[in-house]
Amino acid sequence: MTNQENPRLGVQLMTVRGEVDRIGLDGVLQRLAEIGLSNIEISQVPLSDENMTSFERARGERGVEYAALSGTMEPSRGANPSLVDSYDEVVAHARRLGADRIRIGMLPALALRDAPSLLAFCRETEVMARRLADDGIRLSYHNHHLEFARLDGREVLETIRSEAPSLWLELDVHWVQRGGHDPVRTLQRFAGSVDLVHLKDFRVSLPPAEAFDALAGGDRSGFGHHMAQPVQFAEVGSGTLDWAAIVTAGVEAGAAHLLIEQDDTYGRDPFESLASSHDHLVDLGFGEMF
Repeated sequence: MTNQENPRLGVQLMTVRGEVDRIGLDGVLQRLAEIGLSNIEISQVPLSDENMTSFERARGERGVEYAALSGTMEPSRGANPSLVDSYDEVVAHARRLGADRIRIGMLPALALRDAPSLLAFCRETEVMARRLADDGIRLSYHNHHLEFARLDGREVLETIRSEAPSLWLELDVHWVQRGGHDPVRTLQRFAGSVDLVHLKDFRVSLPPAEAFDALAGGDRSGFGHHMAQPVQFAEVGSGTLDWAAIVTAGVEAGAAHLLIEQDDTYGRDPFESLASSHDHLVDLGFGEMF
């Protein structure tokens, strides 16, 4: 598989999903465009009639484009629709917004129970990827850290790639790092199968002040809890990852869209977090990709 497009930087809408409830989707799309993030992957925001109208309006009035939509391979229980139950509707939404990509944010949890369950997921997803390809749409799979575990001695992500060869990959470099692998080397390993990349930094944090106060009083529980889980999602450039190398590796691996995402901003205004990530990538010389 190869990718002939000029790669673009953009943003994953999930980062500001809470702001959609606070200021409305029109306001969110305006703020993102003002930051310079007009290439958007839609996730965790319902594709209701009202929201679809807002997405279309931003496309016409602000030049917003849509890198991909999101779907699931199980009955939908959230904002992202089910490809299994609502295939025609999902495809219609993609065409309405000019998007030719759909991504799966995570596999059904029970697919990780054992190797036969994982293989069943791969077979079902391969069929779906081929069906979408016939309709002119690429299907990609987004990883977390558990895909770097092994079932029957074989890495889960490698199994997905080899057993669902029509499925592209959306590599999330933070989760790659959290899964114990180097993002640059992982992008290189899967070169030719990578269509989308998620960009968020990997930050190791210190315990909060209250944990130290408790520790001084003899209570080690808060400090111990933080020691076990010190990793945070972080703005691009505020953690430990090598972003010049990562973006370059993503482009060389064939990615069409490299999308800023931050699952949690820990109380910081998410628009400020996204602007910080955007500005760091511009400072590194990637501004023309936005």
